[in-house]
Formats: sequence, structure tokens, C-alpha cells
Amino acid sequence: MAHQPFAGRIPDDRLYCPRHDMWVRADGDVLLVGATAFGIFLAGEIIAFTAKPKGATVAIDRGLGTIECRKTVLAVHAPLSFVLLTGNETAEERPALINLDPYGDGWMARVHATAWTSERPRLVDAAAYRAHVLAIEPEARFE
Repeated sequence: MAHQPFAGRIPDDRLYCPRHDMWVRADGDVLLVGATAFGIFLAGEIIAFTAKPKGATVAIDRGLGTIECRKTVLAVHAPLSFVLLTGNETAEERPALINLDPYGDGWMARVHATAWTSERPRLVDAAAYRAHVLAIEPEARFE
């Protein structure tokens, strides 16, 4: 089977964690966190998602939950330190949402950042994240 290069969106209205292929977007006083379309492309189709329990304190680079894809079970690594306000229960019940709409209804966690000022510089804008994707996947196309 021939390799199919990544083709997908990388919205300009959020920040990205190239290390873990995650995104972060402000939603009022809290942040939404999710997997990027490129991260899902690398992992394969997600068939299950489970977030840590509400109220969990998660340090940057530690697991905020797990995903199961056709290939394996993977930890979802946090792009920043936070207290988990809620996981996306709808995405846990219907993980196809993460594949189909990773930047919308397929978000993974609503969080309160605990070290935003010091950790924010580790996140990049959409242009820098697109450059990261192209470094890994030179034939990538962005919608």
C-alpha cells in the first residue's frame, strides 16, 4: 500500500505543542486541549478515548488520558500543566468525533492551566506547527 501524505487543517486560532501533536485554545477563563489532525494521522484512527478523572492534576508531558487506535494504546501527553475540569464525555462515548472533528467537538479536555506563564513559550503558533509537520511529512497539504 502506497504512503498517503497528510492532508488536513491546522487552524490559526490556537497554539500547538509540536512535541506531542496537541493543540490548546482559550475558551473563556479555561483552556480546551485536543489532538491535532496530524497527530491523529500519525497514530491512526482512534477507536477509544479515556480522560483522567475530573479534578486530576496533570503535569506537562504527563498523561492526560489514553487513546486506543488500530495500532496500539497510547498515552495522551499534556501540552501544559493543568487541573482537569472535565474530559470530553461525548468523545469518550463516540471517539469517532476525535477523528472527524479534532478541532471542534472532538476536543479532549477542558482544563485550568497551573503554570501558563512559564509553559506558554513551549507552544507554537499555527505557522510554526505547519513547518513542524512539513519537516516530518514534506508532501503534507493543508486545507
